[in-house]
Amino acid sequence: MAFKKQMPAETRDHFVVRKDIFENCLVLYSIEDWNRQLDKIRKRINPYNREHNKFLRNFFKGTAELLLDSNNRMLIPRRLFDLIGAGRDVVLAGQDGRIEIWDAEVYEKIDMMAGDFADLAEKLMGNNINEPDE
Repeated sequence: MAFKKQMPAETRDHFVVRKDIFENCLVLYSIEDWNRQLDKIRKRINPYNREHNKFLRNFFKGTAELLLDSNNRMLIPRRLFDLIGAGRDVVLAGQDGRIEIWDAEVYEKIDMMAGDFADLAEKLMGNNINEPDE
């Protein structure tokens, strides 16, 4: 696994996978990135608020902790593949520090027309390209 070499040694065998909130795919996080996500949530959520509690329950519902075995393999629970309707073939797609896991047929169908993508890129990034980093 090439991505394993790019991760800190103390966290490179530990991952969390969960159902994506917006798309019909799974998202694989390094444990380090997952803990950053949890810190953000903890800062905004009160577990004694009913609405927040519903969010937490649903957020963790489609989640599993994974460890690589001695052959650098991970076993993703079938229940998570069932959540996204994944068949035998899946696609792993890198996305900014995370890996999305899609049913292969579904992934092949998600595409934007080149012009639509260019319009979206211009809308999101067109005025910000020369701004200094924060």
